[in-house]
Formats: sequence, structure tokens, C-alpha cells
Amino acid sequence: MTNADRTANASPPTEKAAGFFGRRKGKKLRDEQARRMDEMLPALRLDASRLIDPATLFADPKSDLWLEIGFGGGEHLADTAARHPEVGFIGCEPFQNGVAKLLAEVGERGLANIRIHDANASDVLAHLPPASLSRIYLLYPDPWPKRRQRKRRLVSDKSLKALARVLKPGGEFRFATDIDDYAGWTLQRIARSPDFEWTAETAADWLTPWDNWPGTRYEAKAKREGRVPGYFTFRRS
Repeated sequence: MTNADRTANASPPTEKAAGFFGRRKGKKLRDEQARRMDEMLPALRLDASRLIDPATLFADPKSDLWLEIGFGGGEHLADTAARHPEVGFIGCEPFQNGVAKLLAEVGERGLANIRIHDANASDVLAHLPPASLSRIYLLYPDPWPKRRQRKRRLVSDKSLKALARVLKPGGEFRFATDIDDYAGWTLQRIARSPDFEWTAETAADWLTPWDNWPGTRYEAKAKREGRVPGYFTFRRS
């Protein structure tokens, strides 16, 4: 038996699903940003305190439902929603400045297929029906690099179970990071998960961005600082 086999077959330690360990507020919102938060967010805010019915989220029926966890400034979420008006999107982001930036994109582009949860994504995962999503994005999450902080990482054995519950068979969990240690951490947990398989066949598969990739500000910073991003696709079995 190889070391990889031992890793995949070993009984995993008990891991809690991480909550949100970061800022909820940054710089004071500008007047226009504050106005959007007051006027736009209430209509777009998702009620994640009870069972979520995907069929009632949008005025027009949507062919699919995708989720982005931690959308940052909303660049990827807004661009992807604009290219897929037939798909409904849920974006989770507790950082209020990021929510304000997404609202600006929603207003400028006239996007009608986004709902926002400005709190912990675990609320949404707990209240979505089983097999209700076809795609989940987790892009450049905080790597929490110190050993004592790693329990805060969003990828864990327990969180993968939560993602698997809401993903349809064949659905995709797309994960991007520029931190080698976090990539290895995630691949280790995917290897021992009975619910996911890594789709890569060659190194080019995870070094090449997904089709129509708009990039994010975090990715641009990583490249400026000499780090190489990885783009990982895991399929729900």
C-alpha cells in the first residue's frame, strides 16, 4: 500500500466546519455604498434562517442554482451571473465592504439572478434542500497559514460533507488558491472523502483557469507577488 493509499484510507480526525473568522467591516462605506446597502440589500438578502426553496428565489424560473462562498469584491460572481442569466446564484460574504461592491455591480449590470447572504455560508448550506446545487465556488479563501489557525480553514472533512449534501450527483465544487499548503490540505481531504473525485488528469488541468475566467483581485495580487494560482475541480460522485 502506498502512502497515498494510507492517507486516503486512514480514519480522518474529527474536524469542525469552520465559521467566519475575519473582518465584517473595513473602511467606512462611502455615501453611495451605504445607500445601496440600505436600498438594495433588503430585496436581495436571502433568508437563511429557514428551509430555502430554490423555486421561489427569483421572479423568473431558473434552470440551475450555483453558490459562491466568500465572493470578496464580487468580481467573479457578477461576471458569471451576467454570462448565465438562466442560472440563479447565491453569494455568501460577511464582509460588508465586499457586499457593497457587489451591489454596485448588480445595479450597473442590471443583474436579476443573484441573492446575497451577508453572513456565514454554513447557514445557507444547512437550509438548502439536498441535491439543490449544480456548482459551488470557493475562490481564494483565507489560508490561515499558522498551524494553530488551520482549524479555521473553510475546507474540512465536515464542510465537504455539507457541500456534498447540497450538490447534485455530477455537480462541481470549484476551488482556487495560490497557497501550496492549502492546496495540499484540500487535496488530502478530497482524497479521503467518499463524496468527491478530483477531475484533473494532467498538471495543466489545475494550472489553467476555467473557461471565461474573469479573475479576481486576490488572484491579481498573488501573481504580482510571484505566487502561482491553482484551479481545482472536484466532482460530486
